[in-house]
Amino acid sequence: MMDEGWAWSDAWIFVSTVIAGKVGRHRRSPLSRRPEGVRLVDVLATAEHLNQAIPTREEIETGVRRLLGAGLISVSDGWFQVTEAGEQLWRDRPRSGLTTTVDSVHGVLDQRYAATEAEWRLDDQDHAAAMLEYTGRFLPPVPRRSVENSAAAQQGRA
Repeated sequence: MMDEGWAWSDAWIFVSTVIAGKVGRHRRSPLSRRPEGVRLVDVLATAEHLNQAIPTREEIETGVRRLLGAGLISVSDGWFQVTEAGEQLWRDRPRSGLTTTVDSVHGVLDQRYAATEAEWRLDDQDHAAAMLEYTGRFLPPVPRRSVENSAAAQQGRA
C-alpha cells in the first residue's frame, strides 16, 4: 500500500492499546498481566474513554495495519499486544497530560516511523462481536423508569 502518512486515529489506536494493556508506567506485574494481550473490546473502551468516541471500523483497520507495519503492535488470534518497539516509543514520547497524549504520539509517529501498512483485516463478525460486548459491558443501562415512561408515552399517542 502507499505511504499516506500517519492519521491522528492511528495514534489514538496505539495509545488505546498501550493503556488497555497497561504498558509503561501503568504496566502490571508480570505475574498478573495477560500474556496474550488485550482484546478489541478493551481497545474500544479505552479509545472511547480517551476521546469520547468509538473508532470506526475503518479507523481501527487502517490504524492496526500501519501500527503492524511499523512493528509497534502485534495481533494474534484477536489479541492485541504492544511490541518492544512500541514500548520504547511509549517510554520515549514527550510527556504530556492525558488529553494531549494522542497528539504527542501522533507527532512521534510522523517524525520517526513510516506509515507502511501490513496485511491485516478486521473481520466483520469480530467487529460486530466487539461492539456488542462493548455496549453490554461499558455503556450504562437505560433506567427502567425511563423505559416505562417511554412506553406509556407511546401508548398515549396511539
